[in-house]
Amino acid sequence: MKLHYKIVGLLLTLCLLSPWAMAQEETAAAAVIATEAAAAPSINSGDTAWMLTSTALVLFMTIPGLALFYAGMVRAKNVLSVMMQCFAITSLVTVLWTLFGYSLAFDTTGMEKGVTNLNSFIGGLSKAFLSGVRVDSLMASVPETVFMTFQMTFAIITPALIVGAFAERMKFSAMLLFMGVWSLVVYAPIAHMVWSGNGGFLWDIGVLDFAGGTVVHINAGIAGLVAALVLGKRKGWPTTAMPPHNLALTVIGASMLWVGWFGFNAGSAVAANGTAGMAMAVTQIATAAAALAWMFSEWLSHGKPSVLGIVSGAVAGLVAITPASGFVGPMGALAIGFVAGVVCFLASTKLKRALGYDDSLDVFGVHAVGGIAGALLTGVFAAGSLGGSQADLVISSQVWKQFVGVAATVIYCAIATFIILKVIDVIMGLRVSDEQETEGLDLASHDERGYNF
Repeated sequence: MKLHYKIVGLLLTLCLLSPWAMAQEETAAAAVIATEAAAAPSINSGDTAWMLTSTALVLFMTIPGLALFYAGMVRAKNVLSVMMQCFAITSLVTVLWTLFGYSLAFDTTGMEKGVTNLNSFIGGLSKAFLSGVRVDSLMASVPETVFMTFQMTFAIITPALIVGAFAERMKFSAMLLFMGVWSLVVYAPIAHMVWSGNGGFLWDIGVLDFAGGTVVHINAGIAGLVAALVLGKRKGWPTTAMPPHNLALTVIGASMLWVGWFGFNAGSAVAANGTAGMAMAVTQIATAAAALAWMFSEWLSHGKPSVLGIVSGAVAGLVAITPASGFVGPMGALAIGFVAGVVCFLASTKLKRALGYDDSLDVFGVHAVGGIAGALLTGVFAAGSLGGSQADLVISSQVWKQFVGVAATVIYCAIATFIILKVIDVIMGLRVSDEQETEGLDLASHDERGYNF
């Protein structure tokens, strides 16, 4: 009988404890799931909203911003040609970025497998045709589709910047072929080396380039100089005056560039956070400082400040702060902007005149020189002791790393651009005829006029 009671008691105890045990197991399982969910990356709606906005702002920089900026600076007979080039490049690079560019710039499959030779310099093709870029794939805390499109806008504006160096004299067909090849052979590898993360050649060296000092501006500026030298001077330059035909368009375009650049720099944080906020603040400060520095430099040198000068100075400041924008503080931005305004003024006037190259719209003087100045000064003002975000940065060491990054970009870009241009020249010729250049590219290339009077 006692045994019977013991058995009954044991059964009752098991019945009472079973729900509790099951609840404990469910709680433990839920805790594991919650931990795994917390560890897994997830979409942040605030970050995503900011990146969507930034992407639109950067596209706005090219069309209509850069198109208007350049259109006002050329002669009236070429106003449509540069706008057409910017628009066509936007379309062409969009397609190429979708097919191969994004993969060549950001595919790190080889790095993850330990392949560090070729993959240090260029990405693979596992993301070609946007393979694997799905509605649910993420890059940091934003959809990969948004990150891909944001980076696409950078890939668009970089070759579009080059247009200003050879404006008024390159065949439209040759321009299309050159820009298509250049975007894949020059832009994508530099972007990979700087921005792809651990395993990228310049990333591993420790080069700081927050938003594209090397990738965009030095790259475009050097390519522009090489293109200007290969094509030769415009007919009549420099003895014939070739003033901007409509500075109002240029001011409107420069203003659009200034506004759009907040997406360019602050968007490169890939988050709506303090880094993005500081990037926006220093972008505004450096741009204003450079505009004033160029204006006063010109005023002292030529006796009067010009509208073209102040807007060129603003663009120079935007260029120079680009690599530094996520790393420096307000006083560093002020210094970078001031230096950029002065050195870019000197490069676009004194240096250009002394060396005699016809860089039509000063792509080298503003973008290459401004980009180099900004890249090197990033190594100084990123230091925590000078208000920057890099607490442990050793200035001398970082400036050397920045110099290596600049040198690598200049050498690779110059050699590759020269080869591409020479091959295209052999295949189809680069330059329009003297008669077409005299007539203007609006009519000669597109059979249209920008103005009917």
